[in-house]
Amino acid sequence: MGASTPLSQVLPPLLLGTATFNHQYHPDPSRMPYVDIVRRALEHGINAFDTSPYYGPSEILLGQALRLLTPPPPREGYFLVTKAGRIKSDEFDYSPAWVRYSVCRSLERLGTRYLDLVYMHDVEFVSAAEVLQAVKELRRMRDQGLIRYVGISGYPVDTLASLAEMILRETGEPLDAILSYGNFCLQNCQLGRPDFLQRFQAARVDCLLNASMLNMGLLTTRGVDNGPMVSWHPSPPELRKACAKLSQIAQDNGEHLEGVAIRWALENWARAGKDFGTSAYVGAGPRIGASVMGVTAITELDETWDLWRSVIGPVIGIKDEAAIQKSNKITRLVEDKMWPSLGSWKDHAWESGGETFVNARMTPGQIPNDEVAERWGLVPSAAVVSKL
Repeated sequence: MGASTPLSQVLPPLLLGTATFNHQYHPDPSRMPYVDIVRRALEHGINAFDTSPYYGPSEILLGQALRLLTPPPPREGYFLVTKAGRIKSDEFDYSPAWVRYSVCRSLERLGTRYLDLVYMHDVEFVSAAEVLQAVKELRRMRDQGLIRYVGISGYPVDTLASLAEMILRETGEPLDAILSYGNFCLQNCQLGRPDFLQRFQAARVDCLLNASMLNMGLLTTRGVDNGPMVSWHPSPPELRKACAKLSQIAQDNGEHLEGVAIRWALENWARAGKDFGTSAYVGAGPRIGASVMGVTAITELDETWDLWRSVIGPVIGIKDEAAIQKSNKITRLVEDKMWPSLGSWKDHAWESGGETFVNARMTPGQIPNDEVAERWGLVPSAAVVSKL
């Protein structure tokens, strides 16, 4: 019982990712200008927001921002995406009970009656059987009107493709969406490999979204080692050093690494991901690959929006000589200088999940006996428990 309208006909082509509303990106996320960021995004027409309960206070802050806007935007005026299943860095719970609790909690945090899209978060850390049961639970909630579309997210592209194939085979219904991060950027283009795209097409995945164009800070002027993610980022030291050299190459050519990386990823995924994308103008025009961007400041948001507008025109056939010349310059810079500098680190993907990972979740399916569970009838209320 999929949604009557395919996701590709309603998904905005550019989403604001709010993983940045988190301690890994800011020492005190509550002091970020998160309300202003959400307001400015909507002013630009960026009306889709991607979050997760794993991103610290992100869901709470995003929900607050949407409630504090005046006048409040109508619910049908924005697209809400969240995730379920990942609790901590080493703790996952894909049981139906936890999935249902997590989604209900997200509904309350985000102040909404329904969620537009929910992913099972970082699927490579659990078994295929666990992913299957979790997706089935999300679909049950979809059939109850609490969710519109269902997908999975994660890092290893091969794992994402394998799970998409398995879910279609086992349920007869394809996934609406898959979110991949860090696998279509300057350093690593694996998501765009023809063999992977053919597998996603065979699995009838409707939308394939690209996130983390800066590879979680790896492709920045400051670099990972000089920021708050130094101890958390999963990249090996040699890869960090190789990416740090790209910043000087950009400067030597009159550019900033962030601008080069974002422009390259936006433009090239718009082309490479078009068969799994959405319209540049929702519901109208040719399909382009959809991207998720994360920012921590208004200036970053404005810069990314300007970049997106300048690269999308030529992609959808609008003649803009200045944009075309800029695109050609960036392409030459990346292919002739940055990729040779990366050497063997080009397209390197670090290990994520797999057989060596041990899930620290000892009691899957155990949900808190809190107000969320009580309101949604997920556990007996305190009053009932006291009478037993």
